[in-house]
Formats: sequence, structure tokens, C-alpha cells
Amino acid sequence: MRVTNLPRYKQNLRIVQDGNMVYVQSYATKVAIIKDHRLIQLGWWSVTTQKHINYVSRELNLKLIRK
Repeated sequence: MRVTNLPRYKQNLRIVQDGNMVYVQSYATKVAIIKDHRLIQLGWWSVTTQKHINYVSRELNLKLIRK
């Protein structure tokens, strides 16, 4: 497992690569999956967590897909 922190929100936001799966973790919760140049949001979250998801989408230039 490899964990990457981004320049902002270092305390509570990370990108985790676990085998072939890459996902966004906000606090201790998996909130989105990175797949095929897209960021797939896994649900509806608090305002702060949504800021984290939007930031990752912009920072990594990924299209955000909300299910």
C-alpha cells in the first residue's frame, strides 16, 4: 500500500494505492475512486469532505463523476 499526501489538507486527505485500486481517503473514510482518468465519488459527504474531493479533482486534473 502506498499513501500520497497532496500540498493542501495534509492532515486529513490522502491518495491511497492498494494493489490495482487507487482511492481518495478523507479523514478515515474512502470517499472516491480514481479510475480511467476519472474521480468517482462514492456518496454524498460533508462540506469539508466535498472540498477535499473537489480539490483532488482539480489538483490531479480528473473528471469528477458523482453517483
